[in-house]
Amino acid sequence: MWWTSPIWSRCAWRNCPTNDKQGIQRAISRRHIALIYAGGTVGMTKTARGYAPMDNFDAALATLLDGQGERLPRYTLHAYADPIDSSNATPADWLRIGSDIAARYHEYDGFVVLHGTDTMAYTAAALSFMLQGLRKPVIVTGSQIPLDAARSDAARNLVGALTLAASDDINEVALFFDTRLLRGNRSTKASAARMAAFDSPNYPWLAEAGIDMMFNRGALLPRPAREAFALPAAYPGMVLSLRFVPGMPLAALQALLALRPDALILECYGAGNAPDRDPVLLDLLARASADGTAVVACSQSPHGRVAIGTYAAGAGMGAAGVAGAADMTFEATYAKLHHLLALGLDAAAIRDRFVVSLSGEVTA
Repeated sequence: MWWTSPIWSRCAWRNCPTNDKQGIQRAISRRHIALIYAGGTVGMTKTARGYAPMDNFDAALATLLDGQGERLPRYTLHAYADPIDSSNATPADWLRIGSDIAARYHEYDGFVVLHGTDTMAYTAAALSFMLQGLRKPVIVTGSQIPLDAARSDAARNLVGALTLAASDDINEVALFFDTRLLRGNRSTKASAARMAAFDSPNYPWLAEAGIDMMFNRGALLPRPAREAFALPAAYPGMVLSLRFVPGMPLAALQALLALRPDALILECYGAGNAPDRDPVLLDLLARASADGTAVVACSQSPHGRVAIGTYAAGAGMGAAGVAGAADMTFEATYAKLHHLLALGLDAAAIRDRFVVSLSGEVTA
């Protein structure tokens, strides 16, 4: 893992000297956190038909956490009656979670969202765009193994997320998993098998949990003067994606464009390269842009940034109206396009606004 100008320290609670662990614990225990259980593996149990939501999640959670006493902040559980399997999550589910946080924002000192891992990074990115200007922590977490199973990672993730949600120095949507605190809109699921399931390839970790919780203060968003929430009434746009592979027929792109998407993400090679041997491809993209589809290019490579025109093979896309996603993750790109469309922006305005950072999702 690489770090950019890190300024590390242990204490993230105001008026607590870094060596005053008792003072830190007292500060934590006075906080009140909203624990929103939206769904996911953390609240499932093994059945004859596979994993399914457990009936007594609140009791299992209390058994796990209540023994911690004052080592954790006080929490109130808000459990969805219809837990979301994250592979079924939609933008409407992002809006439901974001609206729940906004409605309870002044009642709590911080928020923890329990979510399934498959689309956790999408939800974290979407929440960061809805809840701009946060002055409290919103920590998204879950687990690879159900809470009631042997070797579950739920306790470690929950305890870490609740502790971080009581911090004064986190003013953004973050994702905590295993030992890593990541910016929510910089995170991506990196493993379906390891406990350290998430990483942020193009941005340093915000904190790492070891013997102490070590914060990378230079990576954290500064505390804003005021909130600037931007929750849409709905997500009406259609965002599709196409991954370039060697020998892909143009009929695949034509079929997607026939659906008349509001935005199209091209998953390109390297720094934003696409096959340009057939001029029809660039003509299709140019016509799509002219017809009102916002077309953006991201990279299939997790590290690095898109710079359209670095190679001749990608130079024509800029002229065709394709915007580069710079160093945004695919998840942030997808959620941001939905957000900009929900604001009512047309394709030209989206191209202009797309690489402007809203919540630290892209490097200027």
